[in-house]
Amino acid sequence: MTHVVHTHEERPPRFGFIVSKAVGNAVTRNTVRRRLKAICLEATPQVRPGADIVIRALPASAATSFPDLRRDVMRCLERKAAA
Repeated sequence: MTHVVHTHEERPPRFGFIVSKAVGNAVTRNTVRRRLKAICLEATPQVRPGADIVIRALPASAATSFPDLRRDVMRCLERKAAA
């Protein structure tokens, strides 16, 4: 689940992640957060400057492969936050 707010400020986009205990134990949650962080770092050039983006990881994201997670996040960012 992705929420985007466009602030129209001249700064790089900011990302926040919500990974609740429903996703799994601490190791699993941190793994999911690190994967999301890597995907968003890669996607930063395509995201509109000044955007504030919050990504909430659903429990299924713990069992999702990295390429599938990347595809889902990139699709959401293209729809909601593309420059």
